[in-house]
Amino acid sequence: MSTTTSRRPHPATGSPPPEMSVRTAAAWALVSQYASFAIQFATSVVLARWFITPAQLGLFSIAFAAVTIVAFLQDFGVARYVNGERDLTPEKLQTAFTISVIFAWGIALLALACAVPVARFYGDPALLPVLLVVASSYLLVPLSIVPQATCQRRMDYKSNTMIEVGSSIANAAAAVMLAVLGHGALALAWGAFAQQGARLVVSQWRAGLMVPWPLRLKGARPVLELGGTNSVLSTCYSITARAPELVIGRLIDNTAVGLFARASGLALQLRMLVAGAVTGVFYPAFRRVRDQGDPLGPPYLRVVAAYTGVTWPAMAGIATLAQPLILALYGPRWVAAAPLLLWVALAQLCYISLPLNADLPLLLGRKRGLIHRNVAETVLSVGMIMAAAPFGLVAVAISRFVHGLLWMAIYAPFMRAMLDFAWRDLLRIYAQSLAATLAAVAPLLASYALWAGPAACSLGQAASMVAAGILCWLLVMRITRHPLLGEVLGLLGEIMAALPWRKQTVSG
Repeated sequence: MSTTTSRRPHPATGSPPPEMSVRTAAAWALVSQYASFAIQFATSVVLARWFITPAQLGLFSIAFAAVTIVAFLQDFGVARYVNGERDLTPEKLQTAFTISVIFAWGIALLALACAVPVARFYGDPALLPVLLVVASSYLLVPLSIVPQATCQRRMDYKSNTMIEVGSSIANAAAAVMLAVLGHGALALAWGAFAQQGARLVVSQWRAGLMVPWPLRLKGARPVLELGGTNSVLSTCYSITARAPELVIGRLIDNTAVGLFARASGLALQLRMLVAGAVTGVFYPAFRRVRDQGDPLGPPYLRVVAAYTGVTWPAMAGIATLAQPLILALYGPRWVAAAPLLLWVALAQLCYISLPLNADLPLLLGRKRGLIHRNVAETVLSVGMIMAAAPFGLVAVAISRFVHGLLWMAIYAPFMRAMLDFAWRDLLRIYAQSLAATLAAVAPLLASYALWAGPAACSLGQAASMVAAGILCWLLVMRITRHPLLGEVLGLLGEIMAALPWRKQTVSG
C-alpha cells in the first residue's frame, strides 16, 4: 500500500489535512493535463488525418452538443458542495451522493428520451444511434462525481491524475479501434462511452469504493440550494459552449459543424493544456483562505497573473500559427478551419482574463449576482451566433471574440467588488501580460513578412520562431517583473525536490 493510500482517511470524512501543498497539487494537475492532452491530441490527429471526415466529426459534434445541453446539469453542484463545505461530515457526504445519483440519472434518462426528437429536428437518421450512445454514457457519470470530488477536497491530485489519464486512454483506444473498422461518428461516440466507464472504475478505486446506499435525503437543503444555482449556471455554460454546433448544424451543414468543432476543439484543448489543469487546485485553496479569514484580493491577482502570463502568449501564438497548425496536423481537407481557429483562439484571451469567475462567487455566497450576469452573457452569446451564422463560419468565429470582450465588461466589475482588489493592480498585471504576449509572437509575425507567409510556413520556420518567442517572453517577464516568474521558479523548485534522484542525493 502506498504512503498516500495509508494516510488517506475514508472518503466520507470531513476536512482532513491536505495531502500536498498547492504547488505540488498544481504540479500533479499539470502532469494529468499534459498526459491527457497528449493522448487526446494524438488521437484527434490520427482520426482526422486518416479515418474521420469533417462531415462525420460534424455529425458527432451535433449529437454531443445536443446531449450535453442537458447532461451538463448532472453534477448539480455536488462537486462544488463537497469541495466548499466547511464541515463535511459522513452524513452530509452521503446526502450529497444520494442527490447526485437521483438527479444525474434523471438527466441521463431525459437525454435518452430526447434522442428521437433531436434526430427528427435535424432531419438526419444517422444522428439517432450516435445520440443514443452518447446519452447512454451519462448513465455512468453519477457514480464518479462524488468519489473524484473527495480526491480534490483532500488535494489528492495523484489520484485525480490517475482518473483523468485512465479515462483518456480508454477513450482513445475505443475511438481509434472502431474508426479503423469504419464506424465513423459512432467510433467517437463509443470513445466517449468508454471514457465515462473508465472514469467510474478508476475514481471508485481511488476513493475506496463509495456507493450511495443507503439513500439519505436528510439535511439536503444546502445541497439543493447550491444545486439550483449550479443548474442555472451549467445550463448557461453548456448553451454558450454548444450553441455554435447546434446553430451551424441547423443553418448550414454537418461539414461546417465539423470544421468549426475542429477549430474550437483545438483552441480549447490547448487552453486547457496551458491553464485548465490548475483550476481545480485553486478552488479548495481559496476555500482554505476564506476559512482562515484572510483577504482574497492579493491571491486572486496572483492567479490572474499566472493565467494571463502563460495563456495569453500561448493562445496568441496559436492564433498566429492557425494555418500552419491546421495544415501540419490535420491536412489540406481541414484548411478551412484555420481562420476559425484564429478568432476562437483570440476569444480565449478574454475568457481567461478573469479566472474562477463562477467558482469564487459560489464560494463567497454571491450566487444571485453570478446568475444574473451568466444569463445576460448567455443570451448575448446565442443572439450573436444566430445573427452571424447566415454570413458564414468566419462570422460565427468573429462573434466569439466580440462576445469575449463583452464578457470581460460584464464580469470585471463584479469580481473587483467581490474580491476588493484595485483596478490599477489588475490593469498593471494585464499590461505586463500583454507586453509578454506581444514579445512572444513578434518573431513569428516578423518571419511571415521576411521569410514565408502562413500558407508556406515550414516546420523549421515555425519551430525556430516559437523558440525565439519563448526567449522573448521570458526576457520581457524579467524586465517587467511579472509576478508569474516567481511562481514558475517556485513550482520548478518543488518539482525538482520531488524527483526520486533528488531525494536520494539529499538523503545521502
